Amino acid sequence: MEFIRRFVPFRIPGATLSGLWYAYFWMMLGALALSLLLKWSSLEEQDLTSCTYGVHAISVLLGGYVSGKRSERRGWYQGGLTGTLYGVLLFVISFLALDYSFEFGDFLFFIPAFLIGAAGGIFGKNARKN
Repeated sequence: MEFIRRFVPFRIPGATLSGLWYAYFWMMLGALALSLLLKWSSLEEQDLTSCTYGVHAISVLLGGYVSGKRSERRGWYQGGLTGTLYGVLLFVISFLALDYSFEFGDFLFFIPAFLIGAAGGIFGKNARKN
């Protein structure tokens, strides 16, 4: 994270907000990598579904990690909140940009987002120097 901090000198106050920023930053890098893979390989868009879920899972995990590391207490809660807000913002963007309609099964994606973010928050809280 120090590498990123050299290029982006500002610090976001609040554990959840900073975790969300890092989660979306890593999601953008993952999306860029998948786009380049799609352009320069023989893969189709349908083949990248599991890779897309992997990028989102890693992004939520790293966002939860940052959130848990910056929190004073309850890293699992901050990480879970980061994961849930990540999912909510992703659904709002999908709804507004792609005119996507929600179904009940779509809301089940909030459960793994919360759990992965909470795991990242636990790891981040335990990695914090006291």
